[in-house]
Amino acid sequence: MLAYIVKRLLSIIPVLFVVSVVIFIIIHITPGDPAATILGMEATPAQIEQLNEELGYNRPLHEQYISWVGGVFQGDLGNSIFMKQPVTEAIQEHIGPTLSLAIFAQVIALILAIPFGVIAAYKRGSFTDTTLMSVSLLGMAVPSFLLGLLLMLVVGVKLQWLPIAGYEPLSEGLIEHLKYLVLPAISLGTIQAALITRMTRSSMLDVLNLNYIKTARAKGLKEWNVLLKHAFRNAFLPILTVIGQTFGTLVTGAVVVETIFNIPGLGQLIINSITRRDYTVIQGVVLMVTLLYVFINLLIDLLYGVVDPRVRLDRK
Repeated sequence: MLAYIVKRLLSIIPVLFVVSVVIFIIIHITPGDPAATILGMEATPAQIEQLNEELGYNRPLHEQYISWVGGVFQGDLGNSIFMKQPVTEAIQEHIGPTLSLAIFAQVIALILAIPFGVIAAYKRGSFTDTTLMSVSLLGMAVPSFLLGLLLMLVVGVKLQWLPIAGYEPLSEGLIEHLKYLVLPAISLGTIQAALITRMTRSSMLDVLNLNYIKTARAKGLKEWNVLLKHAFRNAFLPILTVIGQTFGTLVTGAVVVETIFNIPGLGQLIINSITRRDYTVIQGVVLMVTLLYVFINLLIDLLYGVVDPRVRLDRK
C-alpha cells in the first residue's frame, strides 16, 4: 500500500507540470497589461514599459516561467502586485470560505442523493422512481447561478428567512456561519445531488439483480437489512467515485456562486485577479486548486480499500 501511495504521489508531478505550463502560457498570451492596469488610463507608454521592466514582465517567457517554478519548489508562489502580499497568504485568507461552502454543499447533496437513489432503485419502474429521476434530471438542467438567483429572490428577499449575500467566519459561531452558506450551498449542491442520485440508482440496480441478494431475501432477512447492509455496501464503490469527483468540482466550480453571493473565497479571488491581470495570483490559485483536486482523488482512491477489502488485495 505504501508503494502504491508513493507511486500515486509521484504521478502528481507531471500533472502539475502540464497545468503550470498551460496556465502560464494562457495568462501571458491573453490581451491585457498588468502595468497599464496599475498605472491607469493616463499612463504613458514609457511609464508602462518602465514598470513592466521593474516587474520582470519584459523578460522572455521561458525565463519568467523558470523563475516562477523555482520559487514554487521552495514554497514561494510569488507576490501579488495589487494586494502587496505573498500569494500563499492570499490563498490562506480565501480558501476557508471556499472549503466551507464546498463541504456544506456536499453534505446537502449526500443527504438528498443517497436516500433518493436507494429508494428509486428499490421502487424501479414505479411512480416514485419516475418522479425522483425527473427531479434529478431537472436538478442537472438548472444552472447553479440561476438557482442561486431564484433562492435569493424567494427565500432572501420575499420571505426574508436568510441573508442573500455575505459571509461570516466560523469564529462568529456555527449557526451564524451556516446561515450565510445555506443558499449558496443549496444552489451549488443541487447539481451534484442529481448526479449522485442517478449514480446511486444505477449502481444499486446492478447489485439488486445479483444472486446473493436473492439468497439474502430467501433467508428471510428484513428488506432494509438487504438494501443497506448487503446491496448498498457493495454498490458504494462507483458512488464513492462520483462523490470524489463532485467534491472536486465543488471546490473548483464555486467561482460563479461565490461571486453572486459575495463570498470571499478562491472564486472571488481569482475573478478579481483576472480582472486586474494579477498574473502571480492566478497562477498560484490554479496550481493550488489543481493540487487540491488531485489529492481529493487520491484520498478517494485510498478509501476504496477501506470500503472493499478486495481492492487492497489487488494492490498487493
